[in-house]
Amino acid sequence: MITSIATLSACHVQEEKPASSPDTFNYNVEEFADIGILRYQVEGFESLPLQQKKMIYYLSQAAVAGRDIFFDQNGKWNLAIRRTLEAIYEHYNGDRNSESFQALEQYLKQVWFASGIHHHYSMDKFKPGFSAPFFAEAVQSIDSSLLPLKVGESKEELIEKLTPVIFDPTVDAKRVNQAAGEDLILTSACNYYDGVTQQEAETFYNNLKDLNDQTPVSYGLNSRLVKKDGKIEELVWKTDGLYGEALTEVVYWLEKALSVAENDAQRAYIEKLIEFNRTGDLKTFDQYAILWVKDTISDIDFVNGFTESYGDPLGMKASWESVVNFKNKEASKRTETISENAQWFEDHSPVDSRFKKETVKGVSAKVITAAMLGGDCYPATPIGINLPNSNWIRRDHGSKSVTIENITKAYDMASLGNGFNEEFVWSDTERELLKKYGFTSDNMHTDLHECLGHGSGKLLPGVDPDALKAYGSTLEEARADLFALYYIADPKLVELGLLPDQDAYKAEYYRYIMNGLMTQLTRIEPGKSVEESHMRNRQLIAKWLFEKGEPEKVIELKKRDGKSFVVINHYDKMRTLVGQLLAEIQRIKSEGDYEAGKNLVETYGVRVDTNLHKEVLDRYAHLQIKPYKGFVNPVYTPVTDDKGEITDILISYDEGYAQQMLRYSKEFNALPTYNN
Repeated sequence: MITSIATLSACHVQEEKPASSPDTFNYNVEEFADIGILRYQVEGFESLPLQQKKMIYYLSQAAVAGRDIFFDQNGKWNLAIRRTLEAIYEHYNGDRNSESFQALEQYLKQVWFASGIHHHYSMDKFKPGFSAPFFAEAVQSIDSSLLPLKVGESKEELIEKLTPVIFDPTVDAKRVNQAAGEDLILTSACNYYDGVTQQEAETFYNNLKDLNDQTPVSYGLNSRLVKKDGKIEELVWKTDGLYGEALTEVVYWLEKALSVAENDAQRAYIEKLIEFNRTGDLKTFDQYAILWVKDTISDIDFVNGFTESYGDPLGMKASWESVVNFKNKEASKRTETISENAQWFEDHSPVDSRFKKETVKGVSAKVITAAMLGGDCYPATPIGINLPNSNWIRRDHGSKSVTIENITKAYDMASLGNGFNEEFVWSDTERELLKKYGFTSDNMHTDLHECLGHGSGKLLPGVDPDALKAYGSTLEEARADLFALYYIADPKLVELGLLPDQDAYKAEYYRYIMNGLMTQLTRIEPGKSVEESHMRNRQLIAKWLFEKGEPEKVIELKKRDGKSFVVINHYDKMRTLVGQLLAEIQRIKSEGDYEAGKNLVETYGVRVDTNLHKEVLDRYAHLQIKPYKGFVNPVYTPVTDDKGEITDILISYDEGYAQQMLRYSKEFNALPTYNN
């Protein structure tokens, strides 16, 4: 999920998976709609030195200060709708136990979770369970001073403006549309473009690019592209530009963090990030990324700013997000081993030698403890990160990779005893594999995906990094997943002590294929296609392997008692097929073969077997499991002496979901409701 520099998101996201053993920490918070809200534990924070606690506190404030940017990026009406709903939620004096108010409360919780009125995964607009007349009555009952009214605007005008956006299914129907053959900008509700068509946007940025430039900036990363009076221009996100009020707050907290930096290397990249927020200059951003990737000695690390490009249908413009973390030193021994052997993995990859890196530079990896999530990483968050995404920075300076193990642990612990494996796993043999190796192999897959997968391979000279266009994110995630799947089955991992034995990889193979062919369908509404990039990636891989292995029955879908189950008959032959698909997708990326990439995604990654889909939905419904998970953050409270000096930072986990969301809305509300 996280990127830093470019057009492709490099991340590993949560899936439904088996749990291991009980824990005394209370991970579950609440459930609503299709969402389960969890907590994550920041183990080890209390024992950190005061300077590092201060650093985490300041960075945690910076992580939330940009929250409203992400809401606005997801849709130009989101802040107005959220602030109106919050006013109703807090101040409505009517019957709060009525079905209408309860439905409005659930809708608001969905808006909070998705940072807007569109589902965070399907991108479809939420369907409110309350009526337009109830909404109008509720708005009318609220004091005007509590509503997000423009100067001179009446309640009636606010209601008239927001009603079609909330209730008309044809207005802003999808946040990000990926349907082939349509104008992806005009049919997407995201707020990265205004008044321009897809063709105009692509032409604008193609005219800026020099394909002979060996160190290109990430064009369009931090701006809105607009047409005014017939002229197309960029509105840059910076402290004296678009989103300036929120970015000024972010910079304030980054400067606080600068005062307690661990070392000169960390200080240097924070200074450069502050400079980028002030200037919006993309060359400065590249300088920041290089300094950041070279800092491999600091215990505390963070991402803060414009990173993910999934929210842009063209895969160019970045959403605002943040993750604050510190190193899990014991668990990082395994990722350090992977990093130390990066050249071996590159050399032994099944891809054509023309597409391999002759020299792998600067690959660093660690296991981290997340301390705060923000923006596009909150409440839903990745479990792995690889940055930066700029191909030339990876080539010349390397990359950083992390596995967020306290997040994977929270998912694991929260899923204990939910009946998922009993319902969907073929037999006790596979269930025992998952029980014995599931957590270990899944983390190893994430390590390989982030540490090596995204950093592997190279583009041929003159290939545009954006050549794969709207299919780029899906194909990049498929490339990283395939790299991880190929090597998790290699005896080298047992030799290096990264897996306990040669059977461990089978747990990940089974889980991955079961999810890609079947169980991720629980996240899709009946009649819909697969649209989210990670889901397309997983289905593409699983369906391709299933089809190509069909003559030898490498993978089967077997029926028992009217239910479908995945069965893998030949794990070794599946690995051979994984290598073949990895070689082809690396070729597609290295050569910029748009048509071949499009054909792979559209053939295997998009369409859904309607009968299997219905079956999976019916079976899943009986388990009463929420298919999506997200988190509330811990609360950090400074302790000060009589001189106002911070003497300690306390951490607590007792803040509820609505309580946290409302607090954030009050404390971090610098951004105007309408950002034009």
